[in-house]
Amino acid sequence: MSRAPNHTQSTLRIGTRGSELALTQAREVRDRLVQAGVRKDTEIEIEVIRTTGDRITDRPLADLGGKGLFTKEIEEQLIDGRIDLAVHSAKDMPTQLPAGLELSAFLPRQDPRDAFICNTVASIEALPAGAVVGTASLRRQALVRRYRPDLQVTTLRGNVGTRLRKLADGAIDATLLALAGLNRLDQADAATQPLDLDTFPPAPGQGAICIESRVGDEVVRAAIAPLKHGETETVLAAERAFLAALDGSCRTPLAGHATVDGGVLRFHGLVISPDGGQVHEVRRDADVGEAEAVGRDAGEELRAVAGAGFFADWN
Repeated sequence: MSRAPNHTQSTLRIGTRGSELALTQAREVRDRLVQAGVRKDTEIEIEVIRTTGDRITDRPLADLGGKGLFTKEIEEQLIDGRIDLAVHSAKDMPTQLPAGLELSAFLPRQDPRDAFICNTVASIEALPAGAVVGTASLRRQALVRRYRPDLQVTTLRGNVGTRLRKLADGAIDATLLALAGLNRLDQADAATQPLDLDTFPPAPGQGAICIESRVGDEVVRAAIAPLKHGETETVLAAERAFLAALDGSCRTPLAGHATVDGGVLRFHGLVISPDGGQVHEVRRDADVGEAEAVGRDAGEELRAVAGAGFFADWN
C-alpha cells in the first residue's frame, strides 16, 4: 500500500541504480537541485536500489522481459514513499508507467550517438572480417550485422567498466556504447569512433536523463521544475510515442531519434530484423507542437508497412 511522502523531514530522497553511470546521473540531478536553490534546510540523499536487471547478468535482457528490468524495484519504492523521486536513463523507461507515477522532468540531452570502441583499429569499417563485436543491445547487434555482415556479433552485458575490461582482456575485438555515458563518466577518450546517426540511429531516449515522481506530489514538482528542459521533453515525446506505437517491450530491434531545428521537429525511425537483413525506415518533419503525434504516426506507419509477420517473427 502506498505511503504518503513525509516531506516534513526536510529530506529529498533520490532513488537510483548503483552503477557508476547511474550514480553519476543521480549526482547531476542532486547538484542541479542545489544550484536551482532547493530549500536550504533540505537534505538531499541518494538511495541505491538494486534492480532485476542488475541482479541477472548472464542472460540477454530480451529473454528476461525487456524494458522495466532496470526500473521495477525503484518504482516500487517511489510508489510506497521510501524515495521521493527516481533518476533514470530515459532509454530504459517503458512507455507505460505504473499508476500514480509520471515522468516529470528531462535534463538537457547529451550526445545521442553510439560510440565504436576498439583497441586495434580506428573505425568499424577497418575491422577485419570475422572480428567479434560484443553488445547486449538488440538494436546495435542488428545494425552492426546490417552494416558489416561479415563480422561476428555476440551478447556482452555489464556496466561500462565491465565492458571496457572485457575488451582490454581480448574477450571481444570491439564494442559499442552510448557516447553520452562515456561523456558523463569523463571517459570520452575511450570512444574510438562516434557513429553516424543515419547509419546507427540511437534507441529512443538515448543520451537523456529523466526524473520520475509521484503524480500530485507538489513539493517534488516544485523542486524539480527548474530542471525541466523543454527541447529534450519535446524530442522525447516523439521518440516515446514512436516506441509506444511499436510496442517497445517487444524483441524487435528499433531506433528512433528526433531533433529540433528552427521550430521544426525532424524524426527518423527504424525497425530492423535481428539479422540486419530486413529494414523499414521513416522520416518525418513537422511543427514542434506535433511531436507526440509525429512519433505515433511514424510508428503506426512502420507497423503497417512491415506487416504483423515482421514483428511476430522475432517474438
